Amino acid sequence: MSTTPDTTPTIYEWMGGAEALKRLTDVFYAHALQDEILAPVFAGMDSNHPQHVAVWLSEVFGGPADYSAHHGGHQHMATKHLGRGITEEQRRRWVDLLMDTADEVALPTDPEFRAVFAYYIEWGTRMALIYSGPNPPPVDAAKIPVWSWGQTPPWIPKS
Repeated sequence: MSTTPDTTPTIYEWMGGAEALKRLTDVFYAHALQDEILAPVFAGMDSNHPQHVAVWLSEVFGGPADYSAHHGGHQHMATKHLGRGITEEQRRRWVDLLMDTADEVALPTDPEFRAVFAYYIEWGTRMALIYSGPNPPPVDAAKIPVWSWGQTPPWIPKS
């Protein structure tokens, strides 16, 4: 058994931490507001929205648990999507634009990082689609899922 601490960086650390996520969300939402498919979704968006998403993503990728501590955690995020009626076209455009923005702001391009990043983005946008639809699952106080190297938490809907 090893007594040395694990020195593998979190996804959050690997991608460049809070500054990288702030760059990502600032540039992404500037693009989204100009995008004909996404602009209607974000019309009237609070000016703090990009920063709140950066804090959410920080926690999801193993950074500080500030979204849970200061923004209401998973329950708050889920309720923000209720009744929004996000379409599959909007979800796909969100994913494509975010991945393009990741390239634009120079997030790491190694396959391991991008695989974990893309996996969460796909999962998260599909959850947003479910919560925004006509029959969302109950919104509970579940913990924010944390993505790491080679593992993702399963989502099991409540019956």
